[in-house]
Amino acid sequence: MAGFMIRRLLYMIPMMFVISIVTFIIIQLPPGDFLTALTARLASQNETIDPGVLAGLRERYGLDQPLIVQYWKWISGILLRGDFGQSFDWNKPVSELIWSRLNLTMVVSLITLIFVWAVAFPIGIYSAVRQYSVGDYVATFFGFLGLAIPSFLLALVLMYFSAHYFGLSIGGLFSPEYMNAAWSWGKLWDLMKHMWIPVIVLGTGATAALIRIMRANLLDELNKPYVDMARARGLSETRLLLKYPVRVALNPFVSTLGWVLPHLVSGAVVVSIVLSLPTTGPLLLSALFAQDMYLAGSIILLMSILTLIGTLISDLLLAWLDPRIRNG
Repeated sequence: MAGFMIRRLLYMIPMMFVISIVTFIIIQLPPGDFLTALTARLASQNETIDPGVLAGLRERYGLDQPLIVQYWKWISGILLRGDFGQSFDWNKPVSELIWSRLNLTMVVSLITLIFVWAVAFPIGIYSAVRQYSVGDYVATFFGFLGLAIPSFLLALVLMYFSAHYFGLSIGGLFSPEYMNAAWSWGKLWDLMKHMWIPVIVLGTGATAALIRIMRANLLDELNKPYVDMARARGLSETRLLLKYPVRVALNPFVSTLGWVLPHLVSGAVVVSIVLSLPTTGPLLLSALFAQDMYLAGSIILLMSILTLIGTLISDLLLAWLDPRIRNG
């Protein structure tokens, strides 16, 4: 197991290097740069910027340097000093902007991930074991409904019910009186009262997908000969189910962690905007519009790293569940 983990960690090093290059190329693809976008924005407001000031800003931000120099400045700052650069649009360090949003983002993401797995796992097993039962049809109906309903529409519906029937403030993770208040038990409780809407909205699609995955995997295993042989040996249905088919069916279920984790951390951008969530999604969108390359690139890089971390965790869980994987 230790050797398997070391191999996976070593694979991540060149992958991160390639991801950083691709990320920098992506944020350089739109024509122009931050100052071009700034000039266009000022022109739309009938304002102008002095060419001398523009040239000074271009030199200050290093936008007059070759792309390879800009990339090296950015990536070396991250690797050597943990410095993600300066946000052009916010005029603040990128790390300050990201970390200020990442704490609550991680809380929302972890609670949502627990919600997704806690709901999808037992319902997926039940739907497979009770195939074509009333419960299976109900789970299938709500599963397809969860996949079909746009997340932003579900967010709007839940916000209406939250405000109309529960008297909670609409949007965000805190009531207005706790928005800038210091942490206390009252603020924590207020956070928990607002948490259920983003958790349900962000987790509904993933939950519906994982229910279908678990049901399909388990149905495939339940129809194999080894299940009939284990049943013929007198094993109880519960022990037989948990010891063999469920464990094998978990492999594709666990492997989805690689894409679920970054999706939850970034949050659906439209949903985050609708719910006024202080997540990295809206921050990334504004950075892309402003062509704030250090901020946008750093967020995309972090999302990519989270994908690698999610894949690593899923690989380790798969190796623990199935010895064939770690010995392969």
